[in-house]
Amino acid sequence: MNDELASKYLIHQQWMSRALELAQTAGDAGEVPVGAVIIDASGNLLAEGENRKERDKDPTAHAEILALKKAAITLQNWHLNECTLYVTLEPCPMCAGAIVQARLGLLVYGVDDTKTGAVRTVINIPASAASNHRLKVMGGILESACRQQLQAWFATKRHQKN
Repeated sequence: MNDELASKYLIHQQWMSRALELAQTAGDAGEVPVGAVIIDASGNLLAEGENRKERDKDPTAHAEILALKKAAITLQNWHLNECTLYVTLEPCPMCAGAIVQARLGLLVYGVDDTKTGAVRTVINIPASAASNHRLKVMGGILESACRQQLQAWFATKRHQKN
């Protein structure tokens, strides 16, 4: 790996680490632990989000949606084509649709979602004929840490039910 690629990979890991921290906060609050961070083209933090469906009693309060809304407000523009979104879990259909609508520049996610992943795993909304934007995607950044966090949270939830 050349120095430029190694540097970019380290940057992706740093931002995904922040998304993991946000996911932990969500999980500690009883939410599915998913965190999201959006940066601009210069690498500046624009917005963060964590799952808040239970706390806000809002089915749209996914980490990605909340971060997209905050980034658009910060930029005073819904076109996020120069931005990168880091999220710990592959986006669901709702979030993938919002990401496409925002014209996001790059999506970086941690772990595939084998049940509702709508970027690569189950369906691919960004590559569908219905998409008006071709999204660049990078998956697998801090994949083990993202997977472990989700699995531990769900294991605890299952144990609490029994």
